[in-house]
Amino acid sequence: MAAREKVNILMVDDQPAKLLSYEVILAELGENLIKANSGGEALEYLLKEDVAVVLMDVMMPEMDGYETIQVIRQNPSFRRLPIVALTAKAMKGDREKCLEAGASDYLAKPVNTEQLLASLRLWLHR
Repeated sequence: MAAREKVNILMVDDQPAKLLSYEVILAELGENLIKANSGGEALEYLLKEDVAVVLMDVMMPEMDGYETIQVIRQNPSFRRLPIVALTAKAMKGDREKCLEAGASDYLAKPVNTEQLLASLRLWLHR
C-alpha cells in the first residue's frame, strides 16, 4: 500500500514562539506545517495552498481569529475546511463564540499536547 501524501496544516498565530512550539508538537504527526503571523497572511495562504486543517489563534491584532474565521467561511470553497480555534482567553461562552464564528473545534491555551494531536487526527481523518 502506498504511503499517504503529507497534508498541509495552517497554523495562524501572531507570536513566533507559539508557532515554534506548535511546530515541535506537530512534527509528531509528520504533516507539513504552514505558518501565518496574521489573519490576512492566513487568507493569502488559503488561496494559494491546499490546506487540510487550520489552527487559528483567536487573540491577534488587526484581524482577530473570529473575524478571520468568518472571512474564511464566506468563501464556499472553505465551508467544510476544519478550523480549530485556540485561545488563552478561556472564559465562559468562548467556546460558543468560536463555534458561532465558524470554527469546527475549540481548544483552550495553554494547549494540552494530547488534546491538540487528538483533535488534529480527528479532523485529518474525516
